[in-house]
Amino acid sequence: MGTRECSTRGQDLRAQRSALQQLGVPDDRVYTDSGYTGRNRDRPGLDQALAACHEGATLCVAKLDRLGRSVKDLLGIAAELEAKGTKLSIGGSLHDPADPMGKMFFGMLAVMAEFESDLLRMRTRKSMAIAKANGRLKGKQPKLSPLQRKRLVADYDSGKYSTAELMELSGLSKSALYATLKRARDDQEQERMTR
Repeated sequence: MGTRECSTRGQDLRAQRSALQQLGVPDDRVYTDSGYTGRNRDRPGLDQALAACHEGATLCVAKLDRLGRSVKDLLGIAAELEAKGTKLSIGGSLHDPADPMGKMFFGMLAVMAEFESDLLRMRTRKSMAIAKANGRLKGKQPKLSPLQRKRLVADYDSGKYSTAELMELSGLSKSALYATLKRARDDQEQERMTR
């Protein structure tokens, strides 16, 4: 069995696949969750890996934080593995969720994984706050210029164009179109209030 997740765009999936191959996991037993974080318990690849677990099987993960990043989720996964009679291999180290020593060790690892995740999130927030204070973090810039947004509002209000046509003209998705219209109206209201 194998599972692998990748939570940030910069991570290299090949490194995680290679680590699982070195642990003896065949390619057809590697389950992936690209674009999901370890904090998200609802991950299709994880669900498939857990569904494939059975009595006597071993679920392999390259690192514990690839399985989950909260104590609650990790303990829930361990309980599910125990109920199925499946062992857990973390980076090649075998853990039996049914064994009292294995449970204790896994619990300690789960606490450390959550702690590490919380530290990373805290450092990221601090770095972003510093970057924002220094003017280096401005957020995602609007796709349309102020003039283009004004024109979009006028075209929308005229009723001459369907939503699909406005999406094609602006190059925006439906949700982005409505968000842009709302932002443009908010900007117009702000302008009126400052006059």
